[in-house]
Amino acid sequence: MESVPAIFAGTVFVLFGGALLTWTGTRLKRREPVAQGVNPVASAALAGVAATVALTLGAYCLTRL
Repeated sequence: MESVPAIFAGTVFVLFGGALLTWTGTRLKRREPVAQGVNPVASAALAGVAATVALTLGAYCLTRL
C-alpha cells in the first residue's frame, strides 16, 4: 500500500519537470521571455534548475518502490 503514494508523487514530479523543461526550451528557442520583467538568463536558469530538481525527485520516488 505504501507504494501507491510513491508512484503518484513520482508521476506528478516527472510530468511537472518534463513539462517545465519542454516549456522553457520552447520559449528559449522562440527567443521569448521565460518570465516577464526578469533577467532572461536568470529566469531560464532558474526554470531549468527547477525542472531538473522535479525530474530528480520523480526518479527518486519511482525508484523507492
